Amino acid sequence: MARSVGNTRLKSARLAAGYASQQALADALGVGVRQVRRWESPNPPWPQPDVQQVLTRTLGQDLESLGFTAPDGMVVSGRRRTAPVPTPAAASLATIPAQAVAPLQPATVAADFVAVTRSHRRLYWSVAPATLHPPVIAHATLGCALLPETAGQTRTVVAASLAETFMLAGRIEFFDLREPERAAQTLLRALQAAAEADDPLLGSAILAHTAFIPGWDGRRDEAVERMTASRTYARRGAASAELLAWLDAVEAECETRCGNSRTALNLIGHAEDVLAAGSGPASPEWLDWFSAVRLAAFKGNTQLMAGHLPQARETLLGVLDSLTSGEEKQTTVVLGDLAAVETVANAPEAACRYALRALDQLERTWYATGMDRVREVRRALVPHQHEPCVRELDDRLYGWATTVSALAR
Repeated sequence: MARSVGNTRLKSARLAAGYASQQALADALGVGVRQVRRWESPNPPWPQPDVQQVLTRTLGQDLESLGFTAPDGMVVSGRRRTAPVPTPAAASLATIPAQAVAPLQPATVAADFVAVTRSHRRLYWSVAPATLHPPVIAHATLGCALLPETAGQTRTVVAASLAETFMLAGRIEFFDLREPERAAQTLLRALQAAAEADDPLLGSAILAHTAFIPGWDGRRDEAVERMTASRTYARRGAASAELLAWLDAVEAECETRCGNSRTALNLIGHAEDVLAAGSGPASPEWLDWFSAVRLAAFKGNTQLMAGHLPQARETLLGVLDSLTSGEEKQTTVVLGDLAAVETVANAPEAACRYALRALDQLERTWYATGMDRVREVRRALVPHQHEPCVRELDDRLYGWATTVSALAR
């Protein structure tokens, strides 16, 4: 006699949702593995009412599509597949269509989607932002289309990767293209995707990025409120020392921009202590924009704004020596800050040398935040604008290529 293969519909849905074993699905549903084994048998029993909803939501299909036959006399919905019930956050993500009959994607779609997200993350450090931004947005659009076609762990992985993709797009818009209003909308979509994934650490990072927007505009109360929310999510997710230190650095920069340099220096000091302790879980893979060297860069800028020029110069020179290949964007910012230190110290020739080095790097790797630093230095050099070093800086700052590029952006 031919051997029955059991409930292949349920098994296929389980695998597509990313649950490689019966035990994994049992853990997700909160039932015993024996129950899942019975459901995948040739004659699966009809699930109990308290399990039906979580089973269909987890696997993204109705009971009949999962291979179950209703008991005699029970009225059930047809065999039409329904998308997983969205959370309120997902429902507000306008780019995620509510497709009722889309086929369920295989579990491999998660790894494939994540691989592209990971590649974009690495490309950010070398590819021109105007070149990288369109494919990142296109990848996010793909993720929004895939999300209704996935379920279970597969859906969670796709949603988390989608949140990271939107976060990267928001970073490009804010730091590289200087489009804060557009960045605010993109980061909102990132937060909605993080909610769909129920990933509090991604939520924390996204909220901290949103704090930059009012912080750089001098709206302290709004920035502090967003940082409070960010720290709340960090506690929920058991954040690493690096993530916690970065949150201190973000808040310190916001305080610096709002004129509270003493508060900012205290936050930087706390971040240094957190990094020195170094205990706790490992950092998420996506936290590639922060390190002890990056914290020192934050510190040097804060010391500059506080008027501590010798300390700022020493800190920033140490950062410049420590930056490695792949950190060219940060290099332009540090050079700009060193130029600012020398401007305040009434050393225009030294200031122009650093500013020219920053322009050299900006020609190779554009970074709007770095260019902002150079332009701030030039405005501060107005009292020396007739000196040869400043005229040389103007020749570079207002050359054809630089001027056209600046206006185009």
